[in-house]
Amino acid sequence: MKGPFHLEDSLDQIAEFFHKVHDAGVTPLSAGGDHSVTLPILRAIAGERPVGMVHFDAHCDTGDDTLGSKFHHGAPFRRAVEEGLLDPRRTIQIGIRGPLNDPDTWKFSLDSGMRVVPMEELHDMGVKAVIEEARRVAGDGPTYVSFDVDGLDPAYAPGTGTPEVGGFTTLEAQLMIRGLAGLNLVGGDVVEVSPPFDPSGGTALVGASMMFEILSVLAPARAQGKGD
Repeated sequence: MKGPFHLEDSLDQIAEFFHKVHDAGVTPLSAGGDHSVTLPILRAIAGERPVGMVHFDAHCDTGDDTLGSKFHHGAPFRRAVEEGLLDPRRTIQIGIRGPLNDPDTWKFSLDSGMRVVPMEELHDMGVKAVIEEARRVAGDGPTYVSFDVDGLDPAYAPGTGTPEVGGFTTLEAQLMIRGLAGLNLVGGDVVEVSPPFDPSGGTALVGASMMFEILSVLAPARAQGKGD
């Protein structure tokens, strides 16, 4: 009997679709799904060279085996580093917090060279300094943007599977995404929106709004000949 996280077939199908998107010269902006969907997207668009990443989340998502599988929503970026898709030294994780972040998960992010910005540090630094840090880490190379709505405080996005109190606001999120303008952005996603968990529709609106913000920095990158 297969475990609940036996996702390999689904990941292969997603990668196959995004290979077609990438081969057509399209810069993808995707809606999850849980965060495991980012791995097959990276398999499609980062096959020629590893990419950097600006990652907004409450969790590092660099875990390992869970319930008998290495492929689940808590491990996509560990797998991406191991597969040579993600350059950890050009990866920044913003908003990390909460009791689900065990030392082993943090250890992989830090040992591999990722820049982890816990929520407490974001609070102390301020949004402008975090933007500058993200730009420094990403540099001039191709960079992917991945936005998990649980990075937001659940007051703004309760409709998600693993909410963590003490997150950033929607305005802070908008400002941080806008601050990525001019980077060599090659794609992005918004993940972990679960509308049934928020019948008000508020979380769905937030997710769509964050996708619009990412689109607004992806489009100029493509127009300027970046996104390659």
